[in-house]
Amino acid sequence: MDTNIVWHNYAVNKTHRSEQKGHRPVILWFTGYSGSGKSTVANALESALQQLGAHTYLLDGDNVRHGLCKDLGFSDADRVENIRRVGELSKLMVDAGLIVLTAFISPFQAERDMVRDLVEDAEFIEVYLDTPLEVCEQRDPKGLYKKARAGEIKHFTGIDSDYEPPKNPEIRINTGENSLDQSVQQLVAYLQQREIIHL
Repeated sequence: MDTNIVWHNYAVNKTHRSEQKGHRPVILWFTGYSGSGKSTVANALESALQQLGAHTYLLDGDNVRHGLCKDLGFSDADRVENIRRVGELSKLMVDAGLIVLTAFISPFQAERDMVRDLVEDAEFIEVYLDTPLEVCEQRDPKGLYKKARAGEIKHFTGIDSDYEPPKNPEIRINTGENSLDQSVQQLVAYLQQREIIHL
């Protein structure tokens, strides 16, 4: 890093912002295959948290690639850089006192751990959408599996690109077995148990 770059500390910090919002800041990192339900569950959870008065922001893999990461492809190197950028952005949002929900395939354990290491121990919650690949492929909401099987898409996770399941996720959800409401209830209960939110 350039020695001319100096970190500035300001009067208002994360603690002040968190106290103002009435809950603890945290990253809920949703990971899983395409079609596992990451965006759907994250979206429903954000709606539930909004109704409870929480201050949130949802970062979605496709949406981020329209702006912040629009210069990246889907090679392993680009996937790593995609997650690095999202991790740094999420860290800033945690500093702002927000509950950050991120919906990214994020196939590599090392990159998910990299984001975990950016924030304090209690500020990263790995949510593994443990929905079997065959269920995700049957759903195929964007038609991507069909294209990948036909060779029209390269580096597609689960087909010709690896996915490393989380080793010790804080939360595991199988959307092939759980309803959307059940998934949201499980997540809200966890956040209450950890005293991140208070009802």
